[in-house]
Amino acid sequence: MIDRERELSGLTEKMSRSPITVIVGPRQCGKTTLARILPADNYFDLEDPRSLARLEEPQTTLERLTGTIVIDEVQRKPELMPLLRYLVDQSDQVRYLLLGSASPDLVGGSAETLAGRVSYHELGPFLQDEIDVVNWRNLWLRGGFPRSYLAPDDRASFLWREDFMRSFLERDIPQLGISIPAETIRRFWVMISHYHGQIVNLSELGRSFGVSDHTVRRYLDILVGTFMIRLLPPWYANVGKRLVKAPKLYIRDSGVFHSLQGISSHRLLEEHPKLGASWEGFALEQAVRLLGISDPYFWRTHTGAELDLLWFGRGKTWGMEFKYSDAPRISRGLRASMDDLQPEHVWIVYPGPEGYELDDRVSVIPLAKVAADIAGSVSHV
Repeated sequence: MIDRERELSGLTEKMSRSPITVIVGPRQCGKTTLARILPADNYFDLEDPRSLARLEEPQTTLERLTGTIVIDEVQRKPELMPLLRYLVDQSDQVRYLLLGSASPDLVGGSAETLAGRVSYHELGPFLQDEIDVVNWRNLWLRGGFPRSYLAPDDRASFLWREDFMRSFLERDIPQLGISIPAETIRRFWVMISHYHGQIVNLSELGRSFGVSDHTVRRYLDILVGTFMIRLLPPWYANVGKRLVKAPKLYIRDSGVFHSLQGISSHRLLEEHPKLGASWEGFALEQAVRLLGISDPYFWRTHTGAELDLLWFGRGKTWGMEFKYSDAPRISRGLRASMDDLQPEHVWIVYPGPEGYELDDRVSVIPLAKVAADIAGSVSHV
């Protein structure tokens, strides 16, 4: 089993200070495995008929229990949320750990219902510091879903992801009360994978798919809310520039992106025209999660200044670029963005083995060193 000590530590800390803790993240990313490491006094799995039967009269069942109570796949019974709020208000002898495969916003108001009583812990697929560092190329190709990454070979991994996406579309989406044909969402998902790493234009997507802007927005919200895509917002600043104001779209798991693009091997990835975009999306998702960036942005002006990732910490501005290159250099767009934003430091993340300095504010760094080197730099500012 892959050790996820950082995730376990963060989850334990949140459970110590909140009566209700919710682990959210995509299906099959390891939420149940993580939860079962912790001691629990009662465990309910809402995909288990026996658990569902026990919760036919939820108040009668739950109000007599104490200690830590785990409820898995909680998005299947959003009506439990008001009851849980009532129960934790009545007793300090109970803690709830809830596991869900959709964001609170998608599950119909659960965030508002539990306000002031809940902490959220987002769990995603494996990160590069959770695996043997020499296997990062397999993580890039296969993605971080445990069964995909740990498959015996690339073909088995590819087939697992195909089955995963089919199950997600045919079973998980309808369970959220969303009545859109699975094939429709599948075609939309494949279409937007061609926009991976690009600015989202709702009208263009709508014309390509033959639907309205409103429908495109709805489909995107579903895929965002189920942790399948990331819409990275632009940063606005009053610098007298014409700024790009639409978000960039990324398929969050690189393995899922490769499946949507029909990329099943390292050779096909190296030959694919989306190689650079694939690296950008993979490295960006890893960096955001490794560094715990809660509010990531990108920066782009209509005159060519751009920065792939922008965030703020300790009163300073930080940036990151992602380049699939043997020896990255400072591009004209990066130099212009530094003139506009005046960041404390910018790191260029690349697939090479060694880091090096380009100037006093720009460093090239391997992905494997992002967590240790960058987190250390920021934490000591």
